[in-house]
Parts: sequence; C-alpha cells; structure tokens
Amino acid sequence: MTVALNVAFVASPPGLSPYTAFTLDPIEGADGLYALRSQEQDDVRLYVLDQTGGRSGYAPHVGGTIRAEIGAEDPEDVRLFVVVNPTESGVFVNLRAPIIMHRESGRASQIILEDESYSFREPLTA
Repeated sequence: MTVALNVAFVASPPGLSPYTAFTLDPIEGADGLYALRSQEQDDVRLYVLDQTGGRSGYAPHVGGTIRAEIGAEDPEDVRLFVVVNPTESGVFVNLRAPIIMHRESGRASQIILEDESYSFREPLTA
C-alpha cells in the first residue's frame, strides 16, 4: 500500500492560488495515478499521473535552474507528473505544464515547458 505524501509548492500552481500545501494520494487500482489535494481547501483537487523515468516515452528536459527551485541537484531527485483532465469527450493530459517534485522533500513546482512539441491537451492513450 502506497502512503500519501505531503507536497509543498514553491508557488501556487496556475489556477490554484493561493494554495501551496497539498497531499499526494494514490488512487487505488490505478497504478501511477494520484489525487493532488489541497490541505488548505477541501474542494481543491487535481488528478496527476506519475511520469517519472519516462516510462511512457515522455521525458522533457528539466534544467538545473528549475530543479534548484525545489532543491533537486540531481535529475534522479525529481519525480515528474502530468495533470489529468477527465472530460465527457475523453481523458486528456497536460504535457506542456508538468509538475516536478523533489523525491525526498516533497517541494514542488508546476513549470511551463518552452518546447512547443508538447501539448497542453493531449488525449490519454493506454
């Protein structure tokens, strides 16, 4: 059983201001899927999918300056998540604005990648 983790954003994720304290709760039966819930407001929640290690082929470059914001000197110190958006027309992921999180401390940041080959709304496929 995976345990919930505390996540502290260095700045509020876009659209979720003023919240910075969250809990990362695994979704039972859905490997790699989590609910990112605000500790400050009960109804603030995102679904995120763990992309650490580029298992799905998604492995954007996260530079040292960005890693330094969360205290991660080494790329191996970073967990990478994409936001999942379930809609009536399907499930989409935001590949252009991933969340990076320090594996040990839980410090996190949502970044916007300059690489325009990544989409803000990519259909999720199996």
